[in-house]
Amino acid sequence: MMKPDAELDALGLLCPLPVLKARKRLSALAAGQVLRMQADDPAAVIDVPHFCAQGGHSLIETYSEGSTLIFLIRKGGII
Repeated sequence: MMKPDAELDALGLLCPLPVLKARKRLSALAAGQVLRMQADDPAAVIDVPHFCAQGGHSLIETYSEGSTLIFLIRKGGII
């Protein structure tokens, strides 16, 4: 299992807050670093992939742990 460079707990937040928090958290990371985000908003399965595609980030993996969605996002940009 990949060890992320940063974590974001977006549990209890509804659209668009998980994506806005992810954008802010990713801005502090260097290109190529990985953010592990957990969310429980059902819309996140649509919003996070769209956010990654629009922002030039890579959605490495999406999976669930019970009702919690886990997203591994690699920050885009020049490495």
